[in-house]
Parts: sequence; structure tokens; C-alpha cells
Amino acid sequence: MLDGLLFDVFALQADQFAIKWKDQIRKAAHLKHYNGLSDEALIAANAPFYPILGRTVSRGLDRSLVGEFFVKLGKRQMGEGFPISEVVYAVNLSHKVVIEYIMSEYAPENPLRMYQSMGIMTQVAEFFLLGCFYLTKGFLEATYTHMNYQDKVSKELLQKYFRDDFFFKKD
Repeated sequence: MLDGLLFDVFALQADQFAIKWKDQIRKAAHLKHYNGLSDEALIAANAPFYPILGRTVSRGLDRSLVGEFFVKLGKRQMGEGFPISEVVYAVNLSHKVVIEYIMSEYAPENPLRMYQSMGIMTQVAEFFLLGCFYLTKGFLEATYTHMNYQDKVSKELLQKYFRDDFFFKKD
């Protein structure tokens, strides 16, 4: 049985996790687009990750919930001009913040929590890996749409470089 306190922490302290993430972003000089944002904008952009993570870890991996959230994020970030490499790295920094919390704050409380944390970290990793998959899906779909309708790129050229068949399915 997993400790429900951890899931509540993800939801109740989402802003604290986002502040730690913001600090990680500020340390990464190569994240130029993210570092161009204010602290408040970064925190507001990252805080929604953690309640969804808590729900996912407590109830099991919900592909539709995770998929919808990350596809929308990918589309939004593409529309705002972020490079996909920065977006994926920023998500990985969120993962790092969560793992650091689990290992420094949650797990050391007692031996049971140390044992539980091993399974939780696996679920957290699955959440972020699946998130990056759907984030890329959303980003590429927005790129495809932009190139097709705004840039008027031919269907043949789009199909040559966008080989995935998952575009335009229900998010």
C-alpha cells in the first residue's frame, strides 16, 4: 500500500516543486527560451505537472489523462516558439525535481517509505517517459499543421518527413 501523503504533497505543494524546477531552469544556460521567461511565468507553467503526476501514481497510469495534458503542452510550446529539445529537457528537469524530493524528503522518513519509494520512482519514470512521448506527438502535430496550412508545404513533402500515423487522432 502506497502512502497517500506523497500524492497529496504533489498536489498541495505543486508551486514549491515548480519553484525548484524554475531554479533548475535558471542553472541551465542552454535553455534560452525558458530563461527568457519571468520566474512567475515559469512557476505557473510548471505547477500543473505535479497534481497530474500525483493522480497518475496513486491511481495507476492513465494514458488518456497523461496524453491529453502532454499533447496540449507540446502544441502550446510549439506555438510559442520553443524548440522541442528545450521542452523535453525541461520535462526531464521536472522529473529530476520529483526524484530529488522522493529521495531526500519522502524516503528517509522510515524503512517502509524507502521500500515504497523504489516502486514510486518507477511509476514516476513511466509518467515522464510517456509524457515525453505525448509531448513530442503534440509538438509534431502542431508543426505538421503549421507547415500544411500556414506554409503551404506539399502533402508529399509532409508525408516524407512526418511518417507517424498518430496525427489528428483524438488527443
